[in-house]
Amino acid sequence: MRFPALACDYDGTLAADGRVGRVTLAALRRLKESGGRLVLVTGRQVGDLLTAFPGAATFDRIVGENGAILCRPATGRVALLTAAVNPAFVAALAARGVEPLSVGRAVVATLEVHHDVVLATIHDLGLDLAVTLNRGALMVLPSGIDKATGLRAALGELGLRPRDAVAIGDGENDQSFLECCGCAAAVGNALPALKARADYVTRAADGAGVAELVALLVDEDLATACPR
Repeated sequence: MRFPALACDYDGTLAADGRVGRVTLAALRRLKESGGRLVLVTGRQVGDLLTAFPGAATFDRIVGENGAILCRPATGRVALLTAAVNPAFVAALAARGVEPLSVGRAVVATLEVHHDVVLATIHDLGLDLAVTLNRGALMVLPSGIDKATGLRAALGELGLRPRDAVAIGDGENDQSFLECCGCAAAVGNALPALKARADYVTRAADGAGVAELVALLVDEDLATACPR
């Protein structure tokens, strides 16, 4: 196989309204049976993902919290790839009225409308943190951590390189891991900017688009796409 791995975003890509359809899951299993490896790359916290997605064990690795967490579904082992959340930062955001606040092991997430307050808080506390936007959501992580860094760690454990993978996503925070892979795909419902930079755009949206890409991978080794 030219591309022995598929790296896939979750919300808005693999899943529609938080759920993965049976046809999509069957396509993923077909790829596994053909010898492909699967990496799920999501901004979600791993515990939340495992609750929402019973089929998560289909994946060889799960990258959570937008690159900060690496999970091995077969064993349940979870590794933190960066520094943990700074409690003082969370307290300062809460004191400044930022809500909702979702706090993971490394990520702090809220809504994009709080962008200026979040940046001011990072500056005031002198923290080395970076902000990532994704379809109205805002995630804060240590600088240098994103989906690409998490994917590289996951692929490294599988003995693969980023150029060995096809990546597919839909939003702003997917650009980093799409750009580092051998072939970048966007689902039909992806943001226009992501589609414009992709090697292949699926006709179908969400999980149906992922199933479309898997069929091309298994049946023709993605011959109709034009990787960079």
